[in-house]
Amino acid sequence: MLSIVVPTYNEAGSIPLLAERLHAALGARPWELIVVDDGSPDGTADIAAALAPRIPVRVVRRAGKAGLASAVVAGFAASGGDVLLVMDADLSHPPEVVPALADAIANGADLAVGSRYVKGGGVMDWPLKRRTVSRIACLMGNVLVPVRDATSGFFALRRPVIDGVRLNPIGFKIGFEVIARGHYKKVVEVPYTFRDRELGSSKFGRREIVQYVVQLGQVARDKLLRRI
Repeated sequence: MLSIVVPTYNEAGSIPLLAERLHAALGARPWELIVVDDGSPDGTADIAAALAPRIPVRVVRRAGKAGLASAVVAGFAASGGDVLLVMDADLSHPPEVVPALADAIANGADLAVGSRYVKGGGVMDWPLKRRTVSRIACLMGNVLVPVRDATSGFFALRRPVIDGVRLNPIGFKIGFEVIARGHYKKVVEVPYTFRDRELGSSKFGRREIVQYVVQLGQVARDKLLRRI
């Protein structure tokens, strides 16, 4: 079964659209949607829960805003699938690409990363400053992980990739953490086009940039000391 983990905070407008598009894209495949909500005051958790049982959704409710990375780790723990997939709630990651990521795992990959920076991928609706920051962040991460889109938050993996792995839930680049620390032999990048959110406001800011730099340093240290 495919478990799709989606962290949320104030995504009341987008979560029903995401669920409906996943439902249409996945058809008869066995899947579940795990919504991990950090106490959204806009009622995101209740809206997501109301989609069941027509859509296979379960909601993990957390008391406060504890961060995206820790929400994904909590979603992994609550999920029942042998294949895990992580994506954003804001529709910047197209639900229609989810089957391609799942197929990549079914065809032998241990880890499949949705990539903006391989042939066929791209970014829409981002200003030049945000594009530049993203490319620099990826280039920094490329030194430490074997994928071009090192900061992707759209990825799928076999559960054994993270079994026994201590993931450091810092910041919001949980994909980088999984790619850097996970146990896998084959990783593939699946192209997709990232679109900036249409609803709500972005959580990206200076704090997230600082946390990513700290994360890079921690991964570099652990690789140097052969901890990973």
